[in-house]
Amino acid sequence: MLRLSKLTDYAVVALVRLAQQDEVMTSPALSQATGIPEPTVAKVLKILAADELVISLRGARGGYRLALPLNAISVARVITAVDGPISLTACVDGGECDARTLCGLCGQWDAVNDAIRGALSSITLADMQTRGQAARGPGAACAAHDISAAGPAVAV
Repeated sequence: MLRLSKLTDYAVVALVRLAQQDEVMTSPALSQATGIPEPTVAKVLKILAADELVISLRGARGGYRLALPLNAISVARVITAVDGPISLTACVDGGECDARTLCGLCGQWDAVNDAIRGALSSITLADMQTRGQAARGPGAACAAHDISAAGPAVAV
C-alpha cells in the first residue's frame, strides 16, 4: 500500500490554509485554523521553510506566509520536502539493494517510480484546493482533518 506520511498530509493542509490568508499566520493560529496540534504545525513549518515553500517572518508581527503561489507548488515537491525523494523501492534510480544479484528486476521499478513521480508532479496544491472545495462545498470542513474526536486521519 502506498500512503503519504501524516507530516506530508499536514504540510499540504498548512500550505493551502496559508494561501487562504492575506497576512502572515503564526504557528498557533495555523494550528487553531486546521485542527493540527501546534507542535506538529511548528515542525511542519520549519521543514517547509527549509525547503523555501514558506517564508518565516520574525518579530512582533511575525509568522509564516507562502513563498510561492499554490499553482507553483506540486504535491511531489511537498512530499520531497517532508519525506525526501519519492522512491518505491531501495533500488530505484540506482539506489542500493541487498538482493540486486538475485532479484533480476534491477532498474525495472524505475518506470513505475517515474510514472508516480510524474503524476504527483502534475498536480499542484491549487488543484487540490479547487477539487477539495468542489467536493465539500465552499467553507465546509474536511472530516479527515478534524482530529478533535478520533485522532489524526491520513487518506491518500
